Amino acid sequence: MGVRSPATPAVRGGIMLKLSRLSARSRFILNILVTVASLLLCTFLSLMRLPGMEILGIAPNWLLIWLVSWSLNRSCLDSVVAGLAIGAIQDSLTSNYPSHIMVFGLIGFLTSRLHRQRYLKEELIAVVLIVFVMTLIANGAIAFQYYLQGGKNLADLWLDYQRIGLTSALLSSLWTPLVYYPLQQWWRQFSDL
Repeated sequence: MGVRSPATPAVRGGIMLKLSRLSARSRFILNILVTVASLLLCTFLSLMRLPGMEILGIAPNWLLIWLVSWSLNRSCLDSVVAGLAIGAIQDSLTSNYPSHIMVFGLIGFLTSRLHRQRYLKEELIAVVLIVFVMTLIANGAIAFQYYLQGGKNLADLWLDYQRIGLTSALLSSLWTPLVYYPLQQWWRQFSDL
């Protein structure tokens, strides 16, 4: 007999067995703590510029990745409320103009609707594609707010949007599995109990 690796079903089953021994209230509290901790981790990652995580001075949009991961299995209302809250967090970390609140609310709504309509399944490549498109939409909405504010002509804004939007979408989609996969595994464990 060989040594079992930590990823074997027996080990995961052992964790599931230990979680199933907890009371329903304890599991609920633990689920909330893990969810909030993951959101805080994404918030801290948004503030950090780790080597190799940015291109052209642009980093992944960690909060958007978290929101898409959250919204895939939630109702539209839950997703919009989470988007509004995450937008408020983003606005508190950066300037309040352009506002991220409505942008993230829209992203939560669109992601939830895409999944509810069964346009895309919950496979990793589909989630990466959703994050890519939602990042482009979010950056487009931010660019539109800059246009409404004035001060920049449309040609300069379009050039900035192309560079920022595509780079952010590419980086965010590449880093999506780091956030999506562990969270989905965690949430599936609780739905199975």
